[in-house]
Amino acid sequence: METAPSTKPKWIRVKLPTGKNYKELRVLVDKYKLNTICQSGSCPNMGECWGEGTATFMILGNICTRSCGFCGVKTGRPAEIDWEEPEKVARSIKLMKVKHAVLTSVDRDDLKDMGSILWAETINAVRRISSGTTMETLIPDFQGIRKHIDRVLEAAPEVISHNMETVRRLTREVRIQAKYDRSLEVLRYIKEQGQRRTKTGIMLGLGEKPSEVYETIKDIHDAGVDVLTIGQYLQPSKKHLPVKEYITLEQFKEYEDFARNLGNFRHVESSPLVRSSYRAEKHVK
Repeated sequence: METAPSTKPKWIRVKLPTGKNYKELRVLVDKYKLNTICQSGSCPNMGECWGEGTATFMILGNICTRSCGFCGVKTGRPAEIDWEEPEKVARSIKLMKVKHAVLTSVDRDDLKDMGSILWAETINAVRRISSGTTMETLIPDFQGIRKHIDRVLEAAPEVISHNMETVRRLTREVRIQAKYDRSLEVLRYIKEQGQRRTKTGIMLGLGEKPSEVYETIKDIHDAGVDVLTIGQYLQPSKKHLPVKEYITLEQFKEYEDFARNLGNFRHVESSPLVRSSYRAEKHVK
């Protein structure tokens, strides 16, 4: 059995968040007890993103029906839907003066609509209450059921994102209830419906081979995806999948160059601390 690297390399170390915008947002979040995945997920880029006026919010509760080996969100039986949540999220975005909001959610395979109705209502609430805010929606696969995907499409966020997370061979281990080809088809379908910006992200360091990463980038490209993010997997706790390897800065650059040379990608972000919402405000333009 492979063992995880004993220490993190120097390029993984995170600078403490600073800056006027970050401090102002932090005061608002603490004062009004606003919920952002930036804080709860301990994102290494929180200071930079908040400084740019970008924040990420998670809807549909904090308990997921899936048990992905990389994710720190709790797995179990989710609570009932809070139909006031769209208004709460939209008012939080307005209060924080967020220029670009990233919305994400747990998987809700327990619901007939898989949460797609509340997804659409949240997008519409943000449009109504904070009309100057642009949005990226990082959606689940909705089991590939198109009528659920269509609800998000009809609400017309500026960017629709769905993460591939890993290479084909590791998908069953890393994303236990997900399917590699189903995620690709979701991305392809969204683009075919005329969505202006589609986006996906993958993590490295889970035991994938370079040839598999190149293959995955090519598959994503062929699905018509506009924006690709590539980052280093970091283990949320000892219960989660171990880090098999810390990818070098040079290797990240090679993957970025490969993706850019394929053509058609509008943005490629590839470095250790990149997360799916990193520099998200730039992906709208």
